[in-house]
Amino acid sequence: AAPPPQAVLAAMGEAGFDVTHLYGLTETYGPAVVNAWHRDWDALDADARAEKMARQGVRYPVLEGFDIRDPETGDSVPADGTTLGEAMFRGNVVMRGYLKNPAATQAAFKGGWFRSGDLGVKHPDGYIQLKDRSKDIIISGGENISSIEVEDALFRHPAVASAAVVARPDAKWGETPMAFVELKPGATVAADALIAWCRERLAGYKLPRHIVFGDLPKTATGKVQKYLLRERAKAE
Repeated sequence: AAPPPQAVLAAMGEAGFDVTHLYGLTETYGPAVVNAWHRDWDALDADARAEKMARQGVRYPVLEGFDIRDPETGDSVPADGTTLGEAMFRGNVVMRGYLKNPAATQAAFKGGWFRSGDLGVKHPDGYIQLKDRSKDIIISGGENISSIEVEDALFRHPAVASAAVVARPDAKWGETPMAFVELKPGATVAADALIAWCRERLAGYKLPRHIVFGDLPKTATGKVQKYLLRERAKAE
C-alpha cells in the first residue's frame, strides 16, 4: 500500500475505527515498524490524534535496527521532524538478498543497511514518518516537495474521494506538482477552487499547478498506479 493520508485516518476515527498503523516491506518479512499508541494521545483532538496516527512509528523488538539515514553519507539524520532521509533496516528478519541478482542486492545493502527507497523524517520522540518514495519526490526549483503532503491537503476537501500527485516536467522549475483527482459521487469543484484550498494549507511552491479530474488508475488491490500518471503528466 502507501502511507495513509492524515485526512483519511481522521475520517476513520470519526467513523469509529480503531486503526493500528504498520509499516514494512516484503524484504523485511512484512510489517517491521508499528505506530505504538500512547494512551495519553486519546485526549488529543481529532486532528492531533490523526497527526500522531499518520506516523509509521518505531521498530518491532524482533528487528535489530531501523533508522532514517542520509542516503549519501549513511549517517543518522537529526530527530527534528524535518530533515529528510531514507528508511533503512537491518537484522535477522531482513532478507539476505534478491534471488540471482547480486547487483541489486549489493545496491540495496550499501553501507550495511537495507535501503527501502522510502524517504521520511525522524521526530524528537523517535517515531518516524514517511514523506514519499524517492522516485515520487518532486524537485521544483531546487525544493523537495512531498507528493504525500500535497495529496493530504487535497484529501481534506469534502468533494475529493481520491487524489494522486506526480511531477510534471517544467521548463523553468524543472518539475512542478500535477494532481489527478477523483471526486465523490455527485460532487463538483473547480480546479481553481481546489488550488485555493491547497494554498491555505501548503507553502506556495508546493501548490499543484495543474489538476486533472477523472478516475484514477488502480491495481486490483486498489493502489494508485502512479507510473501511469507520470506518463500522462509528461504527455499533457
